Amino acid sequence: MRKLASIQRIKALEPIAEADAIEKATVLGWELVVKKGEFQVGDLCVYCEIDSLMPDKPIFEFLKPRGMRIKTIRLRGQISQGICFPLSILPADSPTDEDADVTDLLGITKYEPPIPASLAGKAKGLFPSFIPKTDETRVQVLQGLLDKYAGEAFYIAEKLDGSSVTYYVRDGVFGVCSRNLELIEDDTNSMWKVARAMDIEAKLLSLGKNFALQGEIVGEGIQGNKLKLRGQTVRFFNAFEIDTYQFVAFADFKALMQRLDLPTVPFLDENYALSNNIGELVRLATRRSVVLPEAWAEGIVLRPLVEKREMQGRVSFKAINPEFLLKYGE
Repeated sequence: MRKLASIQRIKALEPIAEADAIEKATVLGWELVVKKGEFQVGDLCVYCEIDSLMPDKPIFEFLKPRGMRIKTIRLRGQISQGICFPLSILPADSPTDEDADVTDLLGITKYEPPIPASLAGKAKGLFPSFIPKTDETRVQVLQGLLDKYAGEAFYIAEKLDGSSVTYYVRDGVFGVCSRNLELIEDDTNSMWKVARAMDIEAKLLSLGKNFALQGEIVGEGIQGNKLKLRGQTVRFFNAFEIDTYQFVAFADFKALMQRLDLPTVPFLDENYALSNNIGELVRLATRRSVVLPEAWAEGIVLRPLVEKREMQGRVSFKAINPEFLLKYGE
């Protein structure tokens, strides 16, 4: 689970040009603005990530104009992602060990954008336990993982700004799932409509085994359609064998999509030697979309060419484009 608020150490402090009252801090792999003199390098603090929805308490009163939500902002030309608070904001007897999760202690929840009615659908049940969800961890908290796999061959895909969808066949039964729910078939639901229009059930059944495809549904009526697409479609990024509980490796995934005549997300680099420099990876993510060059891409997703697993799951992570977040208020 994502730690929206945790005890972290100030790794670095740097001046901001023409700014007397503020400076740039580095926490984990995040860069943010702090009040000059409030922290010293090596200090522990309560770090709250972007997307944190703060409780309505006096100490967080300054966030009311932003709906109590921590967003990416720019101050004096410096992009700032997250907020550092002194440990004194914690209740008495709270843990103060580095990396301790204090999200629940502070009453912080994750901001979730409203889901359009055409995507919400009618729930058949929770997301199936036999398929992993599509959530990707942000690169800023993965320095150890980057160090471990530095120099290994990865591929980079553009992260499309849409809505996550999973289609599966298990024991002859076809299912359609949003990020968190399995959905009943409904003529008004975009995920089901796209499935029927693209003949996804028949294509999955043709594989003759229990299988899932995961992708991003994009187009008109979805997330403001920032890429100005006509109609609605899905671009796939994962193929998953249910019985073996394994993702299909990149080369096999591409071949499978060709065989099934299904579109994929754009692949930007198919043999990238992974850098362990978080700043460099964020700079790679700060790019225009290959789908619509005048629009900012949401970011990038990086995965090894040969599937790898760690204790926390599949090696797969994202770097989000800060310019995208600033432009669209994300």
